Amino acid sequence: MLTPTQAVSDYFQRMAAALRGLETLAKPEAGGQALSGEDFAASVVLPYIGRLKTSFAAWESRIGFMDQFRISRAESGFPVFQSVLELENDRAQAKDRLSTIPDAPALKREMADFILTRRAFPQALQSRLAERHYLERLSGGQFFQPVTLPETLHVTVNPDNRRPVYFASWGAYDGTATLPMVYAVRVEDSSENVARLLVTGEGRLNPEVKIPLPVGGLLNPELAVAFDRFVTANSAYSLTPATIAAAMDRDFPSLHPKRLTRYVLGPFYASGITENNSKINEILSRVRRSENAWLMTWTVQDILSVREIPESRGFFSSTPAMQEFHIDTGDLEAARMGVSAYAKHALVPHDAYQALYASGEAETIFDGFKVHVISGDNVISEV
Repeated sequence: MLTPTQAVSDYFQRMAAALRGLETLAKPEAGGQALSGEDFAASVVLPYIGRLKTSFAAWESRIGFMDQFRISRAESGFPVFQSVLELENDRAQAKDRLSTIPDAPALKREMADFILTRRAFPQALQSRLAERHYLERLSGGQFFQPVTLPETLHVTVNPDNRRPVYFASWGAYDGTATLPMVYAVRVEDSSENVARLLVTGEGRLNPEVKIPLPVGGLLNPELAVAFDRFVTANSAYSLTPATIAAAMDRDFPSLHPKRLTRYVLGPFYASGITENNSKINEILSRVRRSENAWLMTWTVQDILSVREIPESRGFFSSTPAMQEFHIDTGDLEAARMGVSAYAKHALVPHDAYQALYASGEAETIFDGFKVHVISGDNVISEV
């Protein structure tokens, strides 16, 4: 039976291993396909995994002076949304709070004096030192926020209609499902001002316009603020990719989303800690090395535009161009998700995979999943 202290330590150790495994999978030299989908570069997901790693490192250091840390044990296996909000609040206050805490050398001198004079451990001073280290950690690095606003990662031109094409991404941490998500969109822009600036007479990207990618926000400055507001209001897990893409198409007449991809990270299973699947957790409890008793899953969801209904102009009214999105109604799961296609993945340490395989339950547990087995720094896919 794990003690609370052991459980917290084991949780962070296993999550760190899972995030390192995801990072390995997403890197271009690993193919970059498991997380990114065939048309989206691995660079879409990698920065958000980095943000998660930074957030978990900060949460772990926060335990040095705060007793409580809550995760969604019965569902996602990720920290509850309140933890994400507290991290954001602490970041905003870090500078002011640091000004009220002596620097680390001074605190260490106080601790030494306390031990020598009182013959006891200076718990309060230790907590202040831990808080200082935590706040200093928050002053640098990028964290996984409730909504990480969009970036434009790549720009090209559709040679058929001479529209600029943006590849943009953003992140969201769903408060209800407690799941981190990454979104990527390929969207064409029919705004005349942007086309004049970016597209040459030959229908190519203007080489004289230097674009320092990635660009914070949507590349079109006239739409960037409104696009930020849109993703903030339309990135909940409860909204299907089809709903989000259709809303984007409706709210921005000059933007034409051709593909929207959502990467849903989780659930995460950890023996003795999570309670989200009794069968999986019972089998993981048999893993010889406790640091390998975990399983990370994720889902890639895609919605694609199959055609564009042209703009219609009449004497009294006009209708902007609209996308027709494909939902695979022949697949009940795809129809439920509101997607053209989806792929489910599982990352598992070699020890844990052996335990699952030996149980005779591996085929049932991994039914419909592409399995990736991690051993050391290597990942073997499609086991």
